[in-house]
Order: sequence, then structure tokens, then C-alpha cells
Amino acid sequence: MTRVAAIDCGTNSIRLLVADVDPATGELAELDRRMTIVRLGQGVDRTGRLAPEALERTFAACREYAEVIEGYGAERLRFVATSASRDAENRDEFVRGVLDILGVEPEVISGDQEAEFSFTGATKELTGRVDLDRPYLVVDIGGGSTEFVVGDDHVRAARSVDVGCVRMTERHLVRDGAVTDPPSEEQIAAIRADVEAALDLAERTVPLREARTLVGLAGSVTTVSAIAQELPEYDSAAIHHSRVSRDRVREITDWLLRSTHAERAAVPSMHPGRVDVIGAGALVLLAIMERMGAEEVVVSEHDILDGIAHSCAAEAR
Repeated sequence: MTRVAAIDCGTNSIRLLVADVDPATGELAELDRRMTIVRLGQGVDRTGRLAPEALERTFAACREYAEVIEGYGAERLRFVATSASRDAENRDEFVRGVLDILGVEPEVISGDQEAEFSFTGATKELTGRVDLDRPYLVVDIGGGSTEFVVGDDHVRAARSVDVGCVRMTERHLVRDGAVTDPPSEEQIAAIRADVEAALDLAERTVPLREARTLVGLAGSVTTVSAIAQELPEYDSAAIHHSRVSRDRVREITDWLLRSTHAERAAVPSMHPGRVDVIGAGALVLLAIMERMGAEEVVVSEHDILDGIAHSCAAEAR
């Protein structure tokens, strides 16, 4: 077994997985998994730069993670940075800060690489499941972008598009520095138009409608599952491999877009950092399900982090 640490730094959150991985079998034994909302992508869509306060929040989380990684004695560490840092003019400042704290340079990966890691992490343990038809469509709805990847045992096609819960919220729901609560029909329609255009773009590369099983990843999807199950708190075990029907996703999305900040914050399974962006994230999920004709989404807690961990173990062979 190889003890590895994987960090995924996205637009909205930074996450850590420490695990023992068997390079021969691909078996992964999770030791520690945690997430911190840092909103690294704050304002990037508008300014093209990472904000100083967003960088400091991210560096503070990196310092915490450095202590965790050292405590577990991980042999290898891989730090992957996604949408926000791809888009930022001052990403060199971000790279230097991470290198100083963790001793590794963050890999600012492409959207296609992000999609492949997500696919591996989400589907590795689905192999052999007779109740799930293939090919899979794995959809990772992040803060700044959404990754689409279709495959069976291996990736057949992948595409990343610049539609995510933070980007859509900041672009369409913020007025005078504050999120509109609840948004107007015009604002919701503007998000929907952006998402539909992004789906048109994704379909040029990825045959969305050929997929037989939709697998949904990341916080917007897992939060929708938690709401659907009316969980008294966020419960990863209950969420992992749960299934949510399209009709239920539509009901939840409609409620989220009609609700106030206080009403969303009162949901016991809602992370405080998702309260303002969950409506846009749920709308992205619903639009995808409607486009591909999916009757349900299979929700996975295993995602890009697990794919990064598997890549670390493979490199150690």
C-alpha cells in the first residue's frame, strides 16, 4: 500500500484526501477527507484576478492541510488546481504561496485532465455493478466550471465548460455587491440560457444523450441529495450512491430558487459556504438531466480527489 495525499483546489472549495492505495488492485482505504470553503474564485469572472482575501483564505487552509499530511506521514502529495486558477492573471502568486506552504507546486490542470480524474474517482468502484447501465456520463459541477465525461471502463470523450455554481451566481444573481434573494425570473432565465449554451458546446465533443447512467459529483449534487433525503445533518455515507429522480431535483431546484438566504441556511445539511450558490448549482444539474433525458442521478462522494489519489499511487509503482 502507498500512503498518498491528494488536494483539489477549485473555485469554491479546497479539499484534502489522505488514503492508502494499493497500486496493483486500485483499492483505496480512506484515512482522512475534509473540505474547506475558501471561495478562491471570488470575483475572477469579473476581474480576471485572484482576490488577496481569497488567496489568504486558501493559504490558511493549506497550512491546516500541511499539518494533517505530516501527521499521517503521506509518502506522496499531489496538488491539483482547477477552474479559478486557470482563469486568473495572477496565478503565479497562488503557485508560489502553495509551494512555500506545502512544498509542492500546484498543477493547474486542463479541463480535460480534470474530467479524467473525476471519471476515474467516480466510476472505479462501480465496475461490475449490474444495476447500472453503461456508458456512464460523469458530471462534476464545480464552482467555476462543469466537467462532462462519457466512458465505460475508460474515458471515451470529455469536455469542460465554464458554467459553475459560483460563476453563475456572480454573473447573474449579484446586484450591488449582494446576492438577490430570491432571484427574479429574468435572472433565472439568464442562468438557464448560459447553461443551455454550455450544454450545446459540450455536446460537440461529448455524446451526452448516449449515456445510460448519470453520475453526479461535487457539492451542488451532494447537497441536493441531502435535501432530497431530508437528512438531519450532512451524512456522507447516506449520500454516497444515493439516487435522486429528475422530478425531485426539479422540486428542490424550484424551492432553492424561490427561497431566501435564511430559509436555505436553515436546511440542516447545508454547508454555510453553499447557501448563496446552491440554487445556481441545482439549476445546472436539472438542465443536464433534462438535456440527456436522465430519469435519475446517481450521486457519488468519490470524485476528482479519489482520481488524484489513484494517480499518485500509479506514479509510485
